[in-house]
Amino acid sequence: MLDAIAGIISRRLHGVARLSLLLVSCLLLTGCALSDAPVLNPKGPIALAERNLLFTAFWLMMIVAIPAILLTLVFAWRYRRRENGAAYTPDWEGSWTIEAVVWLVPAAIVIAIGTLVWESTHRLDPYKALTSDKPEFKVQAIALDWKWLFLYPELGTASLNELAFPADRPLSIEITSDTVMNSLMIPALGGQIYAMAGMRSELNLIADEPGVFMGRNTMYSGDGFSDQHFKAHAMSEADFKAWSGKAGGSGSSLDAATYAELHKQSIADPVTYYSSYETDLFKTILKKYAPVSAPAHQGHADGEGDS
Repeated sequence: MLDAIAGIISRRLHGVARLSLLLVSCLLLTGCALSDAPVLNPKGPIALAERNLLFTAFWLMMIVAIPAILLTLVFAWRYRRRENGAAYTPDWEGSWTIEAVVWLVPAAIVIAIGTLVWESTHRLDPYKALTSDKPEFKVQAIALDWKWLFLYPELGTASLNELAFPADRPLSIEITSDTVMNSLMIPALGGQIYAMAGMRSELNLIADEPGVFMGRNTMYSGDGFSDQHFKAHAMSEADFKAWSGKAGGSGSSLDAATYAELHKQSIADPVTYYSSYETDLFKTILKKYAPVSAPAHQGHADGEGDS
């Protein structure tokens, strides 16, 4: 009698323990919620189109994944060792119907996804200027160790580790690197493109409404990689005008000496504003890594000497 009661209590305790473990797991997993993930909650038409493509590809793949998971469970239950009346057919060799479904359905999905990606890749070309009744706002971004420098040709100012631009106006970012390979991405607005020394890349984005979005380097670039991020501020016209006045009135100029100091490696630099910068700074950095070719007559002369 006592053993029976002890067994019942033990089973109850095990049940309570399992339920508690499930509740704790659910509580801990709430920190993994994706409801605020910028990729799933886009703030611009480019990011929205990329998210829709992601969802479309996901559900197309589920056409195969969901039946495969369900059939695995059904087979495991139906053909278990316990006798359940399932037909025993040791001479069964195959089925053209099953083979056709297994091969043709995934092939059709691959073709459909490939077509969508091909079309979207051209439609969402990051170099393609966005159509708008408002003029684009141009920014030049330079990747450094480990910070982002933004130049504003329209304003004649610069900022470090902060990007500001008017909302609801096309944003065109010219990108290069004055160090190793980096990659710029603002997930809430979409797109991602590499920044390479001696090369110019371009990213065209637009924000539907004012907001603050996280931007970062997505390419591992050394010790300070984890701190190489910035806030992208999409502002109303009034707020952006006030921001422009603050940056222009900073009193700090980004001259050659200041840039030389800025170019040195540093981690977690604070947001800094520059009221002016060297006009051709972006082009100068591009030319810095341009290959130097010897004059034609020089090479000819060297060849003659060798012979």
